Amino acid sequence: MDKNYMQMALDLAARARGRTSPNPMVGAVLVKNGSVIGSGYHKRAGTPHAEIHALREAGDKAEGATLYVTLEPCCHHGRTGPCTEAVLAAGIKRVVIAMTDPNPLVAGKGIERLQSAGVEVSTGVMAEEAQQLNEVFIKYITTRLPFVVLKTAMSLDGKIATYTGHSKWITGPGARNYVHQLRDSYDAILIGIGTLLADNPSLTTRLEGRDGKDPVRIIVDSMARTPPDAKVITQKSEAATIIAVTEQAPKERVRKLNEAGAEILVAGNGPRVDLTYLMQALAVREITGVLIEGGAEISASALNLGLVDKLIWFIAPKIIGGREAPGPVGGHGAVKASEAIQLNCISIKHFEEDICIEGYISNRGG
Repeated sequence: MDKNYMQMALDLAARARGRTSPNPMVGAVLVKNGSVIGSGYHKRAGTPHAEIHALREAGDKAEGATLYVTLEPCCHHGRTGPCTEAVLAAGIKRVVIAMTDPNPLVAGKGIERLQSAGVEVSTGVMAEEAQQLNEVFIKYITTRLPFVVLKTAMSLDGKIATYTGHSKWITGPGARNYVHQLRDSYDAILIGIGTLLADNPSLTTRLEGRDGKDPVRIIVDSMARTPPDAKVITQKSEAATIIAVTEQAPKERVRKLNEAGAEILVAGNGPRVDLTYLMQALAVREITGVLIEGGAEISASALNLGLVDKLIWFIAPKIIGGREAPGPVGGHGAVKASEAIQLNCISIKHFEEDICIEGYISNRGG
């Protein structure tokens, strides 16, 4: 039964996907005499945690109940008060936890606080599922770097566009809708200036049947070549647009982009944007997850620098051909096949005729 109730808590937590940053997604379920008497999930940073929602729903019934929670209850004062004290005040007799909190401010202290007060605590129930749910938070809170996902779409013969640069559309509607779900899930989306100049994309979230959250748009543009009237700047969106430039970028171009509404972030002396520094600067802004959508040189740089944690690779059953047609990863590439980047924890999805392969960089884990 512990797994059943924990699954309920995980499902609740997932409702807030893409909304809790820089906090984790957390769900909680209160059970007494075989019945659920309260439940809730953390909806947004600065709002009550999952345990508080569940306790409020249960009210006086909470005394003597069992609490199922996907992440160790916090025991420190942050934007909200410590959940451990609320759990103790409610008279909870048992707490079942999926995973301990990787945040150094908690990291087992919440469990110790509950146990020292006489509460029975069980841990590790559906821990793997809980870790996967909060993979973005775990990377961010333990390294102070964003969790980076590299997404690309290519033809069966490994092309992301024709030799003329035409790329719409390689994949079908189902795959494209999944991409918008990804944009809704991550804090930011990143592309290079080449992709922007070729496609003038919106980089917004457009979901069928419901509203989506636009990610922060990041353009890697060392020389500030982004047109001030580009869609990423002029369209209506609550999300910011960040242009990452170098100190070599012409001051007049930078000024015009700033006046048009873009935020300018200087990341390196040039000639290229320092992607490692950029990721560090984004983490300082509490951007915990970044979705890279192109192009080929940005993808190669991010992979070579070890910045990418996860790959999402769409393959369409089409053959484009052409020696000059670009592939998804540029740069010099591996010298030997044995030097190729390996993936683990691979899963495969189907979207109509398109295939999607997801996996984690082997030396970074998943």
